[in-house]
Amino acid sequence: MIQVTTLDFITSKINTGEPVLIYFSGEMCSVCNVLKPKIQEEISKKFPKIEQFEVKADLYKQIASHFTVFSIPTILVFFDKKEFKRVGRNISISLFMQELERPYNLFI
Repeated sequence: MIQVTTLDFITSKINTGEPVLIYFSGEMCSVCNVLKPKIQEEISKKFPKIEQFEVKADLYKQIASHFTVFSIPTILVFFDKKEFKRVGRNISISLFMQELERPYNLFI
């Protein structure tokens, strides 16, 4: 996952219209650290065209507040410049992957 440090960078990536996943985490969040590699691996394997980014919400509060993210971990997925999916806290990886499958296939 590419680390995001500026709001301009991530909004420019979203505005390309390509599929984008933003993973909001925290430095001291143990759940975030355990979940991140699992999400990263599954997305890379099943949905290779989705670009993956990580925002450390505790360090870059301006970016987190812009996307109204106030708890971590939170995952946002964008298709065609629009937010398609938002999941947070208790995340079922298998359910999350199932929910992404149809829009991803329509996008390709």
